[in-house]
Amino acid sequence: MKNGSLKIFSGSSNPKLAERISHVLGQPLGKIKLSRFKSGEHYCHFEETIRNCDVFIVQTFSHPINEHFVELLVMIDAAKRASARTINLVVPYYGYSRQERKAAPREPISAKMVADVLTTAGAHRVVTIDLHAPAIQGFFNIPVDHLTALDMISDYIIKKNIVNPIVVSPDAGRATTAENLANILNAPFAMMIKKRPEHNESVITHVIGEVEGRTPIIIEDLIDTGTTIINVVEGLKDRGSNDIYICATHPVFSGPALQRLDHPNIKEVIITDSIAIPENHSSRFTVLSVAHLLADAIQIIKQGGSLSSLFKYGGV
Repeated sequence: MKNGSLKIFSGSSNPKLAERISHVLGQPLGKIKLSRFKSGEHYCHFEETIRNCDVFIVQTFSHPINEHFVELLVMIDAAKRASARTINLVVPYYGYSRQERKAAPREPISAKMVADVLTTAGAHRVVTIDLHAPAIQGFFNIPVDHLTALDMISDYIIKKNIVNPIVVSPDAGRATTAENLANILNAPFAMMIKKRPEHNESVITHVIGEVEGRTPIIIEDLIDTGTTIINVVEGLKDRGSNDIYICATHPVFSGPALQRLDHPNIKEVIITDSIAIPENHSSRFTVLSVAHLLADAIQIIKQGGSLSSLFKYGGV
């Protein structure tokens, strides 16, 4: 798709994904200069005209998340002052999404704060994938196109012809997604019950469902430190399961997560490129690209149509 009024620019968080999206759309990435002053302040300069253009900025909230967030705000402001017709944010992983409610007194709802800041800065639309909580869409007063990687993950798993599978939700929050995957695979469903003594820590207390002799497929929206996933894996093995498949859209991978997930009882870790990971990762990892999904969404937004056409097994 070649259209002079459509411009795609990449932030510094995941330029390879932005390049893949542009390649699918058949046009080059827009020229932009991103740099820092000596003080650490961000600088942005669009090196081509964007007046009366529909600008799409690709920026995922990966580590260092706060740097990428501020960089995105600077890019939005520069685009607004350069008279872009619309400013559309392609944010594959929406950071701060786990802070979508108050779980204790005097806590922030940071996911709402981020939505307010992006909107106030000048964004007209947000395109994202597999929000931690779908209700975050309601935090925005601008359109939010909430896509899902479940279709591509499901298609990949189907092709593997896994023997005696069981889909496992690592907690109640993923139960609906796990149930959808179980229905797609025509497989049984199980759920782990856990408690969290601290952030990024969990203890498995119960397993609802029979996993003995079966091959678990764990489905998550994101993997951060990997601690929870390893606890689930070991809990399943203790109950007699076969080696386990892990599926997640967003490889946040904080700290030693990559090393933790290179676990002898994990058969394969299936993730997407919504966040860039080191290329020297273990062969245990399979990375599926969301470039076609995002490119198709951009094309529909620009030309008109229904985004529901992108959902083979139903939306999120």
